[in-house]
Amino acid sequence: MELYNRQQIQDVVSLDHAALEAVEAGFRALGEGNVVQPPILSMAIEEANGEVDVKTAHIKGNSRFAIKVSPGFFDNPKLGLPSLNGLMIVFSAKTGLVEAVLFDEGYLTDIRTALAGAIAAKHLSRADSQRVTVLGAGLQAELQVAALMLVRDIDTLDVWARDVAKAEAYAARMQEKYGLTVAVHTDIGEACREADIIVTTTPSREPLLSGEHLREGVHVTAMGSDSPDKRELDTSVMERADHYVADTRAQSENNGELKAYAGHQPPFTVNELGRVIASGKSLRSAASQITVCDLTGTGVQDTAIAGLALARLME
Repeated sequence: MELYNRQQIQDVVSLDHAALEAVEAGFRALGEGNVVQPPILSMAIEEANGEVDVKTAHIKGNSRFAIKVSPGFFDNPKLGLPSLNGLMIVFSAKTGLVEAVLFDEGYLTDIRTALAGAIAAKHLSRADSQRVTVLGAGLQAELQVAALMLVRDIDTLDVWARDVAKAEAYAARMQEKYGLTVAVHTDIGEACREADIIVTTTPSREPLLSGEHLREGVHVTAMGSDSPDKRELDTSVMERADHYVADTRAQSENNGELKAYAGHQPPFTVNELGRVIASGKSLRSAASQITVCDLTGTGVQDTAIAGLALARLME
């Protein structure tokens, strides 16, 4: 068994086309019914304002699978510690023996989350999309845009965040690092007015994005709602969309945006991203159509990115 630390993993895994293809292949296998993926195991540690999530999946035919443990202890910054941490344990799919522990401290989760957003945009957004709006100014606000640039020719970025100072710092960073034209907005509607793609990256507990914020032809990727108490999209966003896609319906109903319809069927068809990819066909039949994708984070993404990481580490 090998133990690898974050720096070793960062040295071999980044936002590149090979990593995107690995995660996309995982989604395709999920859509084809070739993945065993149990529900998320989630445990609250209320006295410490913490939680632990465990995700896993086996892609049939793969020689390895991963189990990811992700603690989130949200008072840690007061102690000078990061709020998020974690590791992935990689097992042989033939013997069940541990092959490696990837002590990535959440790095691989950050990467595979951003790649999922790019994969959603690849299959759902207009091919000529160039202008992206991001709600939020944290790490995923940067990584989502960086990953999008693998699949779309992004040149203009609009950003809204509750903390204007953070939004301005984010804008300066994105302009310098990626050469983008960036504008900071204090109104969500203004931020979204010209967007080809909108990405929501916040931990909001109340809907931020409304159907009235969507122009014709826009694609929305919502990735911030990943637990029962979070929501970023008003139901009008989903109901205005011509096509709604979830990474998995079950997770969207429990942790994602579909929980807004708890107790009754949503008034639209729910597609799953893996099935869209596996079909080889585009849901979008006209440039004016609106698409929405809800990403809650799946075990198959973890197994896919962990497999890629270990293969590169062993080279």
